[in-house]
Amino acid sequence: MSEIKLVRIYDHEQPAGYRILVDRMWPRGISKVKAALDKWAKQIGPTNELRKWFNHEDEKYPEFKSKYVEELNQNDFTPEFVEMVKKHLEDEDVLFLYGAKNREHNQAVVLKEYVEKKLR
Repeated sequence: MSEIKLVRIYDHEQPAGYRILVDRMWPRGISKVKAALDKWAKQIGPTNELRKWFNHEDEKYPEFKSKYVEELNQNDFTPEFVEMVKKHLEDEDVLFLYGAKNREHNQAVVLKEYVEKKLR
């Protein structure tokens, strides 16, 4: 069974699968060739305002999570994104690539939970 996996784009070990960058901003120091993306879904990332407000501060994560879910619910691209993930999961794992240093408190974690809930 295929699954959604969270992968930090800077990690040396990169599992196989359909590679989607879920950050709105391109990760610093990563070339387009090295990224080897199948898709850059920048529209699915949190808005610049929310991203700057959150600033990867752990204590803000619960509020960030609820605000980002609200953005996802109102984002016109979300249904298309969920459908794309669903389609690719039929054949392979889908990798949500992100640049954040914090592996537990970032938008990719929220997005994975959100998409998995939609696919149930």
